[in-house]
Amino acid sequence: MRTIRSRLIAIGGLLALAVWQLIPTDVTQRVRDATTGRMKDTTIRRVPINLGLDLQGGIHLALEVDQSKGPVPDCATAIQLAEKVVRTRIDEFGTSEPVVQIQGRCRLIVELAGEKDPARAKGIIQRTAFLEFRITDMKNLFRDALPEIDKALRRAGVRAPGQGAAAASVTQLFGADTGKAKGKTAKGKAAAKDTTELNAPDPLSSLLFQGQLPGEYLVPEEQVPVAESLLARPDVQRLIPRGIELRWGTEVLSRAGRSYRTLYAVEDRPIITGEYLQDAKALRDPLTNQSVVNFVLSRGGGRIFERETGRHVTDYMAIILDGRVQGQPPVIKSQIGQRGQIELGAKPLQDAQDLALVLKAGALPAPLTIIEERTIGPSLGRDSIRDGIRAGIVGVALVVLIMVTYYRLSGVLAVAALALYVVFTLAGLAGFGFTLTLPGLAGLVLSVGIAVDANVLIFERIREELQHGKLVRTAVDEGFLHAMSAIIDSNVSTALTAFILYLVGTGPVQGFAITLIIGIAASMITAIFVVRTFYMIWLDRRPDMATLSV
Repeated sequence: MRTIRSRLIAIGGLLALAVWQLIPTDVTQRVRDATTGRMKDTTIRRVPINLGLDLQGGIHLALEVDQSKGPVPDCATAIQLAEKVVRTRIDEFGTSEPVVQIQGRCRLIVELAGEKDPARAKGIIQRTAFLEFRITDMKNLFRDALPEIDKALRRAGVRAPGQGAAAASVTQLFGADTGKAKGKTAKGKAAAKDTTELNAPDPLSSLLFQGQLPGEYLVPEEQVPVAESLLARPDVQRLIPRGIELRWGTEVLSRAGRSYRTLYAVEDRPIITGEYLQDAKALRDPLTNQSVVNFVLSRGGGRIFERETGRHVTDYMAIILDGRVQGQPPVIKSQIGQRGQIELGAKPLQDAQDLALVLKAGALPAPLTIIEERTIGPSLGRDSIRDGIRAGIVGVALVVLIMVTYYRLSGVLAVAALALYVVFTLAGLAGFGFTLTLPGLAGLVLSVGIAVDANVLIFERIREELQHGKLVRTAVDEGFLHAMSAIIDSNVSTALTAFILYLVGTGPVQGFAITLIIGIAASMITAIFVVRTFYMIWLDRRPDMATLSV
């Protein structure tokens, strides 16, 4: 009786622990306020079992290093560094239970269950976030080099936009009287060509309008592709002054009803980069109501920034993120130390929050490109849950029917232990923080069969012992003893297979493997320990039992 009492205490303790793991809890979590951009404490209801991507919807992304923007010699190292940066960004982004893992050597898998804004999430993940501070072309070196660049373009036969039609008109004018003589026609064409070259507008300068500050130029929005193609020419690149680089801005300005894109000539050497950045916060400026990002540099970065800005007082400093100038470059009025500010103008506060997030997480070591994307809606997840539960109920009902019909009262004991098995398995998922996926549901139903399989082995061994004429109590003891080796072998081999699936698999395969492993452990407890305890209670109450319902 003492053994039975200790067994019941152990089972009760396990059941109480399992129920405690399955109770939803209220936790306090720091989240970013959408209005003010500041962090605040919020109480949320945390469900013990996390649902995977296929059960509650969300996005699945497979990313690789973008080799089109420059060769990356070691993609494996780049992906390992990118995994840390992306994980930090996703944690700050606020998605619960994200999956960020490396697949193979050069692929990164990101799964965000329950995410309702896929476009924003992808933008945060892919953003390189390389921050630079550069001084604009204060000496107007690029402006002074424009005449030589235009000459080189004209020698190469490049005409300003719209010049082709004018040249054709001039040619027609000088070559109109072609019936008189071939010589006169040739002279007319030559004259037309000379006149065209003399009056031709400059191919590049005609696209650039001087801005309000040194190194700033405005390009008509419709002419931006033309300007980009001209600036990318090797003969133009050779004539750009040494120490100067051109960077497009993010702003589109409106002048007299026409849209212009900003282009900046900046120094090729940054005075400081984002590697020294320690913190960044987004907020609205109370005076201008503009979205801004306040940043804090490290102590060493602060000394460098203070020294360099002290050398460039009254100069304009371009803030460049991923090769694009953010807003209009501010003037350096005095030395700047560890703290600074990035103004985003009329952009919404959420853009400032996203910028602060990626700056704080750090820059990606290389650009990432999405090679696979799957978006799953919550309605599909609800359908999967409903179908999975229906399939589980049907499967368990058939198992219960077969066990009770074939093994009678012993089958009832196995079914009673099976209820505890389900509770223990779900508690294991909740306790270890694993995520339940649709394949996980399949693993749960499969492990139900594994749980009763152990009981089938035990019951068959008990039947054999009873057929050999042994007493009921002896037959039960011998049945559990002789079936143990087969139960352990089958469960260990299945657990090893599931463990290998977890190591080499990803996402859904891992969900299936985890659920199966936990189910196997729970089935060992219920099939061997719990059912044995039920037999002991039954036999203790009827010590003179001559036959066993098995």
